[in-house]
Amino acid sequence: MSNIYKAFQNKKAFIPFITCGDPDLETTLEIVKAAAENGADLIELGIPFSDPTAEGPVIQGANLRALKGGVTTDKIFDLVAEIRKTVTIPMVFMTYANVVYSYGAEEFISKAAALGIDGLILPDIPYEEKDEFKPLCEKYGLDLISMIAPTSENRIAMIAKEAKGFIYLVSSLGVTGTRSEITTDLASIVKLIRESTTVPVGTGFGISTPEQAEKMASVADGAIVGSAIIKLMEKYGRDCPAYVGEYVKSMKSAVVRAEG
Repeated sequence: MSNIYKAFQNKKAFIPFITCGDPDLETTLEIVKAAAENGADLIELGIPFSDPTAEGPVIQGANLRALKGGVTTDKIFDLVAEIRKTVTIPMVFMTYANVVYSYGAEEFISKAAALGIDGLILPDIPYEEKDEFKPLCEKYGLDLISMIAPTSENRIAMIAKEAKGFIYLVSSLGVTGTRSEITTDLASIVKLIRESTTVPVGTGFGISTPEQAEKMASVADGAIVGSAIIKLMEKYGRDCPAYVGEYVKSMKSAVVRAEG
């Protein structure tokens, strides 16, 4: 059984996204610990990239701050080694194909797996091009996470059938960012996914409040939150781990309510 699957086993999962190196890597370590201690079931670690096409202004800003601070892929690998001394919950990398290519795909994937990373999300790799990475991920035991968007329509079953780890269901069109309401009919998309696979479904893009998290988790198997957490990191800087911990606790409680 995939380690990622355990994050969803018999419960609804709360999944925070954290950009590594914003404001610095020492703080990232404390944020991850705080998130894990306060109920996060799986953590997405963002490796900064200069042109993150799927991200809205909030996460773009975090990417740029981290890169300006001198963050590199190797420094993030060192950070993961440090995190894994105390944090045992599943973790996945979220980054862009260019980051993996420029490092060397096999070296990147083998190193990530050896350090205890459980999966990889590459938002700019469409389903049709995933074979560039899939064999390497399978070789080293990393789940290549599939994304399904409201526009995927007739491709939903095809993507779901081959999905590994969990499916990242994009809740709304456009880029990441907090939204006042999410209007996509996710229930019908989840129903289609369920017809093709038992792989769990996490919903992200636009979720920021406990109410939204509860609503999304009641439809899917978990809620993914990024921009709202990045805003706390931007606002409180090195003091943010305590605030992120509190936020994760409130969101996890909301997701648990959805189990009812």
